[in-house]
Amino acid sequence: DVVRRAARGERGRLAIGFTSSAALHPFVPSVLRRFREAFVGGSVVLEEAGTGELLDALVQEKLDAAFIRSPLSGTQQLQDEPILVEPMLLALPTDHPLALDAGQPLPLAALADEAFVLYRRRVGLGLYDAILVACREAGFSPQVVQEAPRMTATLSLVAAGLGVSIVPASMQRLRGDGIIYRELIECQSLVAPLHLATRIGDSSAVLRRFKEMVVTAAATEA
Repeated sequence: DVVRRAARGERGRLAIGFTSSAALHPFVPSVLRRFREAFVGGSVVLEEAGTGELLDALVQEKLDAAFIRSPLSGTQQLQDEPILVEPMLLALPTDHPLALDAGQPLPLAALADEAFVLYRRRVGLGLYDAILVACREAGFSPQVVQEAPRMTATLSLVAAGLGVSIVPASMQRLRGDGIIYRELIECQSLVAPLHLATRIGDSSAVLRRFKEMVVTAAATEA
């Protein structure tokens, strides 16, 4: 019976990683909770880290899967499954002049003279590049005055008045003091994807069951 349960993905160990911003999207904690409830015969280990660290851990077989914010590139050992996308928002200090009409969408070009706080490219990867590309399409190159190791740290720096930032909409769940969020218009390409990365050729029954649950849950969300 133990062997049969293991073959069905009902027993074993699964190590799952996620970035800090991925964890703030309600989809991730929801699907993790459902899997842990269904996976009563095994153990689930969770780890939060930056994208680069998560990918390294996957290659080194320290993790079995990871929720990341950008599609993979430049690796032959890993594969990724697109799960969902969400819009990105402008994060401003509450005393910023542009915070006065927070209920109104703002064109990206209005930020041409603003100081930007972004998460480090090694951490943000695709999101960092997407912001730079969107700004250039709007006619300017962003003045990046500070980079942060985590997206949560980025918001702390925004609240401290160091600059503005562009973050996934789910970051609003932090509801930190000193920050106002505004929608951006004419930025359909400026979205934050969520992907599930795994190793190519990993035949674990537990992992297969987890991926099936993630894909099913994502289809329900769509």
